[in-house]
Amino acid sequence: MIGIVDYGCGNLKSVENAFLKLGYPVLILDKPELLDQNKEIKGVVLPGVGAFADAMAILTRAGWVYHLQKYVWEGNPFLGICLGMQLIFEIGEEHGRHKGLGFLQGRVVKFPAGLKIPHMGWNSVKILKPNLLCTDVPNDSYFYFVHSYYAEPEDSSCILATSTYGVEFPALVGQGNVWGTQFHPEKSSRWGLTVLNNFGKWAISR
Repeated sequence: MIGIVDYGCGNLKSVENAFLKLGYPVLILDKPELLDQNKEIKGVVLPGVGAFADAMAILTRAGWVYHLQKYVWEGNPFLGICLGMQLIFEIGEEHGRHKGLGFLQGRVVKFPAGLKIPHMGWNSVKILKPNLLCTDVPNDSYFYFVHSYYAEPEDSSCILATSTYGVEFPALVGQGNVWGTQFHPEKSSRWGLTVLNNFGKWAISR
């Protein structure tokens, strides 16, 4: 079963529908305690739309931070999507500096001045190194993006694929049991569903 975190900042329905289309049972997690209580959850997805600081404030108030960190640090499969990917880093720089979940070292910064933001639409993704989520995905495939900020990891080895909008930025990161996509795989047609299926297969098989 794939658990999808419902904290009021996510694209829940489209992510849920994508996993259901792929044949995975889904549980919408509307309270953090479910992460500990439901042992059938094999992987967790953190979607996200909106601002880094607002999302972290909601996660903190509702008690999600402790439970998500416990879940991840115990080695369980985790996928962050769009804002959900940005939240896995240590610091977000939207309207000041704000603490993230800290699963990966690095910060989230705004696109350079002069670029129209948000960056929105279909962009090709360059796969830098073979990785589990990109299995059977051709290099330079197109994915759908909507974001005004991007991640700058301290350790470049976690950057598995990039895209370009004024600057080259991480489109897919991964380290251990933690993965993140800046693009929306649930809105990226065939190759997006392939990415989600690769995550689902890996999570369920563990």
